[in-house]
Amino acid sequence: MNGEQMDIEAYAALYTGRTKVLRLLFIAEQCGNQSMQLEALRMAYDEIRKGEDSHLYRQVVQKIDAGLGPHCELDHSWADAIDRRAEQRKEKLENELNSYKTNLIKESIRMGYNDFGDFYYAHGQIGDAFKNYVRTRDYCTTSKHIIQMCLNVILASIELGQFMHVSNYVSKAEQTPDSLDPITVAKLRCAAGLAHLEAKKYKLAARKFLETGPELGNNYSEVIAPQDVATYGGLCALASFDRTELKNKVIDNISFRNFLELVPEVRELINDFYASRYATCLDYLENLKHNLLLDIHLHDHVEPLYTQIRHKAIIQYTHPFISVDLPTMASAFKTTVAGLQKELEALITDNQIQARIDSHNKILYARHADQRNATFQRALQTGVEFEREVRAMLRRANLIKHDHNQRGSRKL
Repeated sequence: MNGEQMDIEAYAALYTGRTKVLRLLFIAEQCGNQSMQLEALRMAYDEIRKGEDSHLYRQVVQKIDAGLGPHCELDHSWADAIDRRAEQRKEKLENELNSYKTNLIKESIRMGYNDFGDFYYAHGQIGDAFKNYVRTRDYCTTSKHIIQMCLNVILASIELGQFMHVSNYVSKAEQTPDSLDPITVAKLRCAAGLAHLEAKKYKLAARKFLETGPELGNNYSEVIAPQDVATYGGLCALASFDRTELKNKVIDNISFRNFLELVPEVRELINDFYASRYATCLDYLENLKHNLLLDIHLHDHVEPLYTQIRHKAIIQYTHPFISVDLPTMASAFKTTVAGLQKELEALITDNQIQARIDSHNKILYARHADQRNATFQRALQTGVEFEREVRAMLRRANLIKHDHNQRGSRKL
């Protein structure tokens, strides 16, 4: 599956709301293929017409630049009508909120700010939406209100790229006194996973995605799809987990297996990696790469994740052997001997592989510890400890003999 064969329609169908439009625009910007770009822009245009963001609508029409014919030209009457309705709606919301504040009705004030947040979010003013969602915090009276506030703030923060706020409000939601329903828990796990991914904390991100329950389904399509959970979680786990963790937390994880079934390529590359079938594993990674670079959250992390996965595979390959034939290993990793040597040199310098390279004969020799020297060192250490213990025993015996030992005070 390469980038040209990516089914944009099937991909876009996984999402709803603003993230659907933003992901399509990201594909159009990054794909480098004109027909694919126009297809993504056409779908983004159609999706925006279902909403109320006239500013984003004008931007998309400008990007299309008459490339899709009269169907996707700027509809001034539609955009102006949206703007007029927005002004009327905003004025109405302001009057209602002022009335609630005058009457000091706490629940109504919360709903007023929440409605303002929804209004700004729908019209693409995400910064203002964020501020209004945060303002509802002082008027929340139940755990349900707090959770709703946190999820709204998280949604706006993800779009703003403010992932520190995402982490903070995930924690606030998890600290509510009432137990959370499984769907909300799954949403919070995904949001936390995205925040860790953005911070390049791949192991923490993997754990959060792996903890996501199957209840997520399509309930968080305004942010993430179940297929994303499998891809993000699988790649982060490959890059950061050791073999034991990979087996216990990924391959044997029945809950996460439900997600992996949605993306067979990721499932197979994890199994191939664990089974040391590196050539097949690297083939899967290479086939997935173009599409992963078109993912709005993952694109910046593809190269570092791929590098870490490849390095782990090289370390795992060399671990059981005393010596390794470099041409054979280069064939397994689909690279040249010279290229492999450079990778091995970097890993040896970084102390990740204990080995030395015979450049003439093209052989890697494992550098095992000197057993004879290690035995002598252990014997000397045992002797030093024995001498210290004997001296302490003799000192104590002399103290007792000369009645210098301290007795505990008698209680009356």
